[in-house]
Formats: sequence, C-alpha cells, structure tokens
Amino acid sequence: MKGSENRDESPTISLVQGGPFYRLCTRLGLCEPDLRPAYKRMLLAAGLTWVPLLVLSVIEGHARTGSAELPFFRDIIAHVRFLIAVPAFLAAGTAVHSLIGMLLENFITRGIIREADMPRFRAAVAALHKVRDSTVLEVGLLVVSYTIGILIWRNRFASEMSSWYASPNGSGMDLTLAGYWLVFFSLPIFYFLLLRWYVRLINWFVFLFRISRLDLNLIPTHSDRSGGIGFVGRCTYGFSAFLFGEGALLAGFVANSALYEGKSVMEFKTEAMVGVGICVALILAPMLVFALPLIRAKWGAIATYGGLTTRYVRAFDERWIDGVNPDSEPLLGTGDIQSLADLTNSMSVVRDMRCIPFVWQDVVWLLAMTMLPLVPLILLVSSVEQIFGKLIKIVL
Repeated sequence: MKGSENRDESPTISLVQGGPFYRLCTRLGLCEPDLRPAYKRMLLAAGLTWVPLLVLSVIEGHARTGSAELPFFRDIIAHVRFLIAVPAFLAAGTAVHSLIGMLLENFITRGIIREADMPRFRAAVAALHKVRDSTVLEVGLLVVSYTIGILIWRNRFASEMSSWYASPNGSGMDLTLAGYWLVFFSLPIFYFLLLRWYVRLINWFVFLFRISRLDLNLIPTHSDRSGGIGFVGRCTYGFSAFLFGEGALLAGFVANSALYEGKSVMEFKTEAMVGVGICVALILAPMLVFALPLIRAKWGAIATYGGLTTRYVRAFDERWIDGVNPDSEPLLGTGDIQSLADLTNSMSVVRDMRCIPFVWQDVVWLLAMTMLPLVPLILLVSSVEQIFGKLIKIVL
C-alpha cells in the first residue's frame, strides 16, 4: 500500500514549463501554465522582431531597392529567422511539454522504475527542473546572445555588401535604424531562443542518462522490441517544430548564398546533408544512453530463455518423440505443442529486441521535418517531374 502511494505521488516531468521567460509569458497572459496556446507568443515574437524591421526599412527606403544592394524584402535569411524559426522555437515548447510529460509517466505506470529507485528518480526530475527554472542560466544566455551571438553574426553572417541594415566602411559597418533594431533587439531574441533550446537538449540528455543508470525493470519480451521503453523514442516527435525551424535556417542560409554569392544551390548539398544529419542526431543522441541497459537485458534474457527453452524441448522430446508418456495423454489437443510455440515466439522476440528505444520510422519523420523547408530549394534546381522520376527509380 505504501509503495502504491509513492507511485501516485510521482513528480510531473516537464522540460520547458519553467524559467523567467516562461513566468513572464504566463503573467502577461501569453500562455496558460501548460504553455497553450502557442500562437499568441508566436505572433508577438514575429511582431516584435520582424515588423519593426519592415517599418524602418520602408521609412529609410531600403525595403525594395533604394541604395542598398541587399534590400529588406530580398534578404531571405532575415525573414526565415523571424517569421519561421523564432515562431517554430516557441511552438516547439508547447509540443515538447504536452508529449514528453505524458509519455514519461510510463516510467511509473508501467513499473519500469523499481520502488527502491523512486527516490533517485525523483532526484533526477528535481535536477532537470532546477536547470530548467534557473534565472542565472537564462540571464547568462541573454548576455551571450548580446555579446558572442552578435559577434558571430558580424563576422560570419552579416552581408559584406550594402544592405538594409548596414553599409560597410573601412573598419566595420554603419548601421541603419533597422540595423540598430536588428542588432540590439531582433537578433538577441533569436539567439536567446536558439541557445535556450540547446541548453534544454543538454538538460534532456543528462536527465535520460540519470534514468538509464537506474536498475530499470526492463521486459525483454515486450512487444515494442525495446524492453518496454519504446515510448522514450516517441518523445523525439515533440522536437519536430524545433527541427523544422533549424531546417528553415539552413534553407535560408543556402538561398541567400546562392542568390548573392553567385553559387549554385547544388554546391551546398554536402553542407545541407551534414546540417540535416547533425540536427537529427541532436535529437536522437539522448536515446543512446539506454543502449547499455537494453543490451544487458537482451543478453540476460537470451541466456535465461535459452536455458528454459532447452529444458522444455528436452522434456518435450522425451515425452512425445521418445515415447515416454506416463499419463498416456493423446497427442491431439495437447497443450504441450502450443506451449512450445509460445516459448519459441518469446525467444524470437528476445532475439529481435533492439538496443535503442527508437525505430527507423522515427528517424524518417525527424529527417522529413528537418528537410521540409529545403523542398523549395530542391524545386529550384529540379522540376517536379524530375524529382518523381528519381524517386520512382529508387523505389523500383
């Protein structure tokens, strides 16, 4: 009875439901405690980061042509950052909270966490929430966004030609009014949201690592072929919006480079493939911490069920093959044959048990979400007929 009460008091797990930014949004009425609805924060973020840039560019005459070689409306990466990536990062928080919290309850409801390990499980959840709620951490991210983030942007991503946000001079760049808003407001918000997701992924990795060190009650014969923790792999779907935003940034960078550096889109196919692979790997890597427990469970079960199968088959042969049947039970209708089949099926499930808690369909979904923003670029260099023709050749 006491153990049941402990499990009923299992902590609520959330990777995103906390921190100064979250508390500010709830106080301003931009979301409920469960981070819904997401559209309020998405619209406000786009309005604060993109709309002022548009208005100031129009006022200064840099929206369409003017004196700028790179006018505002033709700067694809700027629109991608603030109209797609920033809203996607905010939407991802709602998705992650709703999906991961629900799925991780299975650790308790399925009895994966043993009663003796419940204190350590609660400690892992508390550590996850402590990092999530840290004011110092979020302030630090904001400082990094205003310093290192802007420095990287100036040296790596800022255009060398005259643009809607700056005109280059001998020692640096002269910012326009839109440029000042970009540097001191829009870009720091973008980098803050991006860095906060990377910190969350690290926090998520550490949390799963701590869980994997527990004496998990894995079930090698479970039908999910993952010892009963296949639900952990489905947590990756919550990061779909984040991956979409990352893919959009990659597509925007390639598009800008192709348009203003005179390069072909196909010249970036290696960088694009590597970028997509890294993004998906960031989401799947935390799942690998369960590899060792799953391997131990699989080989332990193979040894256990192997011994059981050997004893059963030997007894079966002695009774039905060698003719030793003391009860003179008729072969037709006996349950021994069905038991043998069930034991064989169980052994097959154990042999097919995966050492990672996700399946190839999960990988395909994550790749698709990351590559979706790249589709317009693919259509620029290939017609729909050519794409379908290549796909048919691959399939056939």
